[in-house]
Amino acid sequence: MESPLIFIGFAIIFIAILVFAILQSLQREKEMREWGEKNGLRYAKKDSRLDDEFPLFSCLRRGHSRYGKNILTGALRNYPVCAFDYHYTTGSGKNKQRHSFSALMINTGLPLKPLFIRTENFFDKVTEMAGFDDIDFESAEFSREFYVKSPDKRWAYDVLHQKTMEFMLHAPRFTLDFQGPYVMAYRSRKFEISDFEDAFAVITQILELLPDYLKREWKGDI
Repeated sequence: MESPLIFIGFAIIFIAILVFAILQSLQREKEMREWGEKNGLRYAKKDSRLDDEFPLFSCLRRGHSRYGKNILTGALRNYPVCAFDYHYTTGSGKNKQRHSFSALMINTGLPLKPLFIRTENFFDKVTEMAGFDDIDFESAEFSREFYVKSPDKRWAYDVLHQKTMEFMLHAPRFTLDFQGPYVMAYRSRKFEISDFEDAFAVITQILELLPDYLKREWKGDI
């Protein structure tokens, strides 16, 4: 009699986990829809083409079985935005792992150059000791806190001047990726709704702090 009882027990646990996951998904969809409606954004439940639409963002090309979910698009305080949850899978069989994170992206309409910024971690310090260094700045505190990469150091210094570095040291932390006219903010996990607001605020403040000489240079290019 023990085997059937064990089987029933596992079945109940499996069903409970499945129901919990479904309820979580429905709650997330509700929250995203409500935030989108509040801000006049269009909602789409799923899109499997984000990696093709934005091929320069490496975070959208990880693993396989990739798709965006709860996608919100439109203008947020006059900035064209795209906010979404993203899902992908790595490995297969017993090694299969599912991953998810959230992101907010702004189309600046500006001729930006590639720039990658995130909080520095232990492995960055190890690779730095091995000679694989990121870009350092006059602010020793900023250089300790952030890992910065760009094929154009001058561009990195243009964007991350003293006022911007001071702002970022006290602002909510996101990984920031500049590609083409887009700036994306994301983390390695799903956002709370308030995180979308924070990501938008961080990106737009960095854009506001771009030096006037860059804006003058771009006037003939935009």
